[in-house]
Amino acid sequence: MAHIIVDAAEEILDKEFPVLDHGFVRLVDYNGGDSRIVQSARISYGEGTKSYRQDKGLINYLMRNDHTSPFEMVNFTFHLKMPIFVARQLVRHRTAKMNEISGRYSVMSDEVYRPDRQHINKQSDSNKQGRAEVVDDELASQVMDGFTKDKELIFEQYNSMLDSGIARELARIDLPLSLYTEMYWSMDLRNLFHFLKLRLDPHAQYEIREFANTILDIVEKVCPIATEAFREHNLNATNFSLTETDAIKAMINGEECPLKGRAKEIFEEKLN
Repeated sequence: MAHIIVDAAEEILDKEFPVLDHGFVRLVDYNGGDSRIVQSARISYGEGTKSYRQDKGLINYLMRNDHTSPFEMVNFTFHLKMPIFVARQLVRHRTAKMNEISGRYSVMSDEVYRPDRQHINKQSDSNKQGRAEVVDDELASQVMDGFTKDKELIFEQYNSMLDSGIARELARIDLPLSLYTEMYWSMDLRNLFHFLKLRLDPHAQYEIREFANTILDIVEKVCPIATEAFREHNLNATNFSLTETDAIKAMINGEECPLKGRAKEIFEEKLN
């Protein structure tokens, strides 16, 4: 099969999709689409592309049964602009290839992320890495003022060191995690779906979820059938353990749920 052109993808190539206050996601390049997944899955049978209905059925079968290698035949390259603390969450997904702007070679701009007032929250008591309720207006104002004052002082020192001839690789070391960085980020569709499932989870940090939502919208332009299957069988689906499956069988038979304590709470969260 020749190089695959997806019209909807061509329309958005190099278009910036804004995220947060200064960030964006831009599709730089893609390789393949739904038809590439189908072709890859059928290669052992020597069959070409069939009807849309059959292709959709095959892709859903692959997704439902974790036959993942055909999804690895599709690749995406994005240009991302995001705060450093968000970018570091991308680094954890080691299946990606990335190349990031360097403060050793470039003078960094003073663009930093500032959360909106409605996203300034207290620390959650139940989720050690997450947010809880929004703080009151007075405390929110104090936090916002602190962010602004810190930024002004840090960049005053940074620019002063540059003006004094201090090496960029030294002047940069106190720049904040809120500083915006840019990178090229490339990943195959199988691993991209894994990234999206983790980073679209309600427990993921708000800022990375915003980028993940935009990336998912772009992926859907390139691979609409695969994305629909991902939503159906993965993103919006729930896996049950053997013990939880036995509990479901018991409840279907009219018996009381056998799970107790925290195991029961987790089970009920899944059901809801």
